[in-house]
Amino acid sequence: MTSSSTSTRKHAGPGPASDQPAVPEPSFAERARTLMYLGRLGSLSTLSRRQQGFPFGSVMPYGLDDRGRPIFLISTMAMHTQNLQADPRASLLVTQGDTDGDALGASRVTLVGNVLPLAEPEIAEARKLYLASYANSKYWVDFEDFSFYRMDVVDVYYVGGFGVMGWVSAAEYERSQPDPLADSMTEIIQHMNADHKDALVLLARKFVGMESQEATMTAVDRLGFHVRLKTNDGVRGTRIAFLREARTPAETRKVLVEMVQQARAQAG
Repeated sequence: MTSSSTSTRKHAGPGPASDQPAVPEPSFAERARTLMYLGRLGSLSTLSRRQQGFPFGSVMPYGLDDRGRPIFLISTMAMHTQNLQADPRASLLVTQGDTDGDALGASRVTLVGNVLPLAEPEIAEARKLYLASYANSKYWVDFEDFSFYRMDVVDVYYVGGFGVMGWVSAAEYERSQPDPLADSMTEIIQHMNADHKDALVLLARKFVGMESQEATMTAVDRLGFHVRLKTNDGVRGTRIAFLREARTPAETRKVLVEMVQQARAQAG
C-alpha cells in the first residue's frame, strides 16, 4: 500500500467494515511527519558491534529539522556511538503518545536510514533545534563527549492502526509537512470528549450512518476526525470527513458546529 490523500480503509478497528465510502484524509507521508513532529522520543536501533548482525535498541530523544530528519545528541559512552562508528545503518521507531490502553490500535512510524555525525557548519543549527525540544540539554550539550548525529532517511513505514499501513518513500516524507492541527489536536479531542459526546453520536449517525450508544473522538486532522463507537455489534471505529478543510482550532470549531447543526436538524 502506498501513501495517498484518501483512505481505502472503511473503518479503523477489528470487526467487519461498514458500508460507508472512503473519506478524504491526510496521506501516509503527512501522517508520518505529524507523528514525528509530535513524538520527540523514539526507540533507536543500531547494528550491534558486540553481537554482530543483531539489532541493539534503546530509547532516544530527537529533534527534527525542516525536512523531517531526526537529530540526536549522543554521548561517546553510549553503545549507539560505538555501533554507528562501525555501521551507520539504523532505524527509529516512534509511537503515538496517548494510546488509551490500545497500543496496537495506535499509530506508529519507523524511519530507516543512515545516522552520521554532523559536519561542523551544521552543528549550530542542530543545537538550536535540539534545545528547542530539550531545554535541559543545555547543561551538557557542549560537553566534549557529546556529539550531534542526524538520520538521513532512506525509507519510512507508517502504521495508522488496525489494517492501516504502508511504505512511504523518503522523498514523499521530506516533502510533507506536519498537520496544521498537530499542536492543538489533544485539546480539541479532550474538549469534544468531555463536553460533546452526544454530538459525536449524532455526527456518526448523520455522516456515516452508524448508530451507537457512545462515541469517542480518537484523532483529528485538517480533513476530518476518527471516532470509536460503542454499537450493538461491539466497538467500531470510523472516520468522519469535515465539510471543508480546517487548518486552525477556530476553523475546526466552526465546521464542527455546522455539522452538529445539520445532524440535529435531520434528527428533528
